[in-house]
Amino acid sequence: MALSGVRVIELAGLAPAPFCGMILSDFGARVIRVDKTKVAMAMDTQARGKQSVALNLKKPQGVAVLRRLCLHSDVVIEPFRKGVMEKLGLGPNELLRENPRLIYARLTGFGQSGSHATSAGHDINYLALSGLLSMLGRSREGPYAPLNLVADFAGGGLMCALGIVLALLERTRSGRGQVIDASMVEGAAYVGSFMWKSRNIGLWNRPRGENLLDGGAPFYETYRTSDGKHMAVGALEPQFYDQLIQGEWGPPASRVHTELCSAYPDCHTVTWHETVSSPAAETGLGLNAEDLPPQMSFSDWPELKKILARAFAGRTQAEWCRVFDGTDACVTPVLALDEVQAHPHNQERGSFLKDDQGEVSPRPAPVLSRTPADPCLSRDPFIGEHTRSVLEEFGYSEAEIEQLLLEGAVECNKVKARL
Repeated sequence: MALSGVRVIELAGLAPAPFCGMILSDFGARVIRVDKTKVAMAMDTQARGKQSVALNLKKPQGVAVLRRLCLHSDVVIEPFRKGVMEKLGLGPNELLRENPRLIYARLTGFGQSGSHATSAGHDINYLALSGLLSMLGRSREGPYAPLNLVADFAGGGLMCALGIVLALLERTRSGRGQVIDASMVEGAAYVGSFMWKSRNIGLWNRPRGENLLDGGAPFYETYRTSDGKHMAVGALEPQFYDQLIQGEWGPPASRVHTELCSAYPDCHTVTWHETVSSPAAETGLGLNAEDLPPQMSFSDWPELKKILARAFAGRTQAEWCRVFDGTDACVTPVLALDEVQAHPHNQERGSFLKDDQGEVSPRPAPVLSRTPADPCLSRDPFIGEHTRSVLEEFGYSEAEIEQLLLEGAVECNKVKARL
């Protein structure tokens, strides 16, 4: 795999750092997660392919073990607040002095400098400070955070992994490591560069939730179907919008119309059901474009949205899939997490994997032609499961390991490992 031979020390944290470590592991890096001792369960749900070493960093012996791990590794992922590692004597200045090839990745919300550098926060706070949160949300409602994806994972874990790979590439030329200051505020803002770069072309001139790409446009929206599911519409370009609205319909069939009305009591409110055709012949909503306002008439968008909502409410999600699959109308089903693996397109590409525990998760992306990711599908490690084997690999004797155990500096959970 692409990162085969790269050894990574990941200090256990929440969400962004584990994601960063999982990306590196998926593409071949050897990732050793350093957990705390006396912890019943790991909070890392992205531990695929990792090993676990449990260290007590409140004891100098535990700090010494971590130092040795870092000095004989390629990368350190550190998710703590500014100053924590320096207090342990394990800051980047100390470690790079002893291991000049080390890549020291510091992944925090606000970065290593600035007035907020030592402050606590979460994705919504970083997103707010990035400026992006002000643009997210429905019209006449407050800003709305899209889960914790943008700052934690896109601007945090993913950007940190990119920084690590860039630093590894540069090291092949210089032979030297460096420090990565990965701020989730700045990472989120950078992911949203399009928002800044596109302001001068009028995409965001209207209030939040009333623009082309933020839920304002009726042709870039989700619509509820008769079975309570949803369809996603992204028919931005005129040629795609035409396929969404009109489509190609077969000759009228009154018998089908009667059955549809029986199955869908509300269909009389959808005027295009006055005449219908065989579902196999349909490729659009069947609306008359002459009866609708122009696509880009902003003032008519609310009314057009109501018309499309009534249309989509007349059929099930599966029926609309049969209508739009194979067209360029840019209409797709909104799939639940437990539905994605069964979708034909995802099945054909093998886009989702099932691990030894039966849990489904996305295949690592992107797909490399010669050195693709080959993720581990066995269970996640128990805390301290690999402490003994890793310490032996890093040069500790059996007697030294037993002494560390006696001193409470490390923890080995070999009993759990046999379960």
